[in-house]
Amino acid sequence: MSAQRRENGMNVPLLDVADLSVDVEGESGMTRAVRRLRFAIERGETFALVGESGCGKSMTALALLRLLPQAGRIAAGRIRLEGRDLNRLPESAMRSVRGGRIGMVFQEPATSLNPVMRVGDQIVEVLHAHTDLRGAAARERAAHSLARVGIADASRRLDDYPFQFSGGQKQRIMIAIALAAEPDLLIADEPTTALDVTVQAQVLALLADIQRELGMAVLLITHDLAVVRQVAHHVALMHAGEIVACALAADFFAAPNHPYAQELFDAIPTYAKRGHPLSVAGRQASAAATTPSTAMPSNASAPDASQEIVLEVRDLRVHYPTRGRAWRRDWIKAVDGVDFTLRAGETLALLGESGCGKTTTAKALLRLAQGARVTGAARLAGRDLLAASRTELRRLRRDIQIVFQDPYASLDPRMRVGEILDEGIASLRPELDAAARAGRARGLLARVGLPADASQRYPHEFSGGQRQRVAIARALAVEPRVLVCDEPTSALDVSVQAQILDLLRELQAELGISYLFITHNFSVVEYLADRVAVMHGGRIVECDTARAVLHAPGHAVTRRLLEAVPRLDFGNPETS
Repeated sequence: MSAQRRENGMNVPLLDVADLSVDVEGESGMTRAVRRLRFAIERGETFALVGESGCGKSMTALALLRLLPQAGRIAAGRIRLEGRDLNRLPESAMRSVRGGRIGMVFQEPATSLNPVMRVGDQIVEVLHAHTDLRGAAARERAAHSLARVGIADASRRLDDYPFQFSGGQKQRIMIAIALAAEPDLLIADEPTTALDVTVQAQVLALLADIQRELGMAVLLITHDLAVVRQVAHHVALMHAGEIVACALAADFFAAPNHPYAQELFDAIPTYAKRGHPLSVAGRQASAAATTPSTAMPSNASAPDASQEIVLEVRDLRVHYPTRGRAWRRDWIKAVDGVDFTLRAGETLALLGESGCGKTTTAKALLRLAQGARVTGAARLAGRDLLAASRTELRRLRRDIQIVFQDPYASLDPRMRVGEILDEGIASLRPELDAAARAGRARGLLARVGLPADASQRYPHEFSGGQRQRVAIARALAVEPRVLVCDEPTSALDVSVQAQILDLLRELQAELGISYLFITHNFSVVEYLADRVAVMHGGRIVECDTARAVLHAPGHAVTRRLLEAVPRLDFGNPETS
């Protein structure tokens, strides 16, 4: 391992972690969340810590900075920064390490940035804590920090608040804050998880440029193996709180020798795996089955054109008013003339960069685009969703449901799962009595792979993947013909993502349901989609079969998106 490379040498690594163990106290007592970790990071290198959710990656990062939650404690081990034992420092000295010697970029910038402080003040706050800069000099350095991360007109934008920036820009601001005092080590915890491929490429390139400029080391915490292959020098794979494999990145990807590493590689969706299960349980069930798979073969294109069109969208426009008097108001054209069709049993992927209008399109179809002027037509089995009365819309919503990106935010935390399912059924299927609704809820839980007692538990008692299964069960409760999936796997690690994709594939084969799948994850599109529509500037610029769009893109926007996608195999999408 990395820690052993320098044990007998003269050079001291920048960060040396030896036998680190972390305990977390819960209702059932103490749990060892991190077990005897050993690794070292040299100056200028990128060290990737990878593994699925709950394996201890983020807990390790918090331990390095002594920012563990109240229930957590470092049980054993040593953390040395250039030979200095951080565990032995008083809290006053540790405060100078945080931000000064070690910076951190958190996964979700929207919740990490102070919403009531101007971004310039948040950068200056770091400079006051860790440098001698004050007044105009501090503000000038803050503007330089913003400009360095690619924020245009940086001096003026120092006075803006976080809500005035896009998601990608907020992540850049987090990087600017973390790097303001020019630390020796940057801990980046899932810095690109929620970003589209082009913004992700920009953020990764930005980190690499600043790393070269400052000679800084980076501890990259992620579950995205393609990103790791692109940027990392060393890789440590965590599982159940332990490092089970540690190697040079080139060796790790060339010959993964640990069974868990191979499981993760097998779970990554690709074009070549279309029609085949991704999860371990799915592959085992497929191998044990005696009947041929009903899934789509790997060389499939679109479903039979004779299949019924269940959703037809024509000239959909969604315009939001800007501020000002009504008679002189301008309109933001979030969606500006979208046309597409969706057939029974088909998956249509809606791709594009953040802000291109994907989610706005979905909200308009479900009549959830509040405050917008929506025009055009959206016919669901021949009935116009946009022109329907409130009574008609309630009936139509039986046939079109949505699964949101964040199930934790979309599930009522005060309701048990059984109540959540019953609420939707009672609202849209009033003809069913309580016993029938309860029976349907039990069947839905079984169908999405959850135990029967899940109905008595609250959303916070489930893992992220299990919560997404609950969200899918809720959407299926009224037996819709169309399911809109808005980034349903973007926040999930590769193994949980595999389980959700297997579930969606099985449900489509069983129920004949149609998916409008909104995502920026090209590997998911390669695996699941029959056709692909690419959006840009509120319009669909390209729409064709998945094979045609992925192998021979006809529009410059599609080509740019494909070029920005990090891959484990940089060859043909069909074999990658």
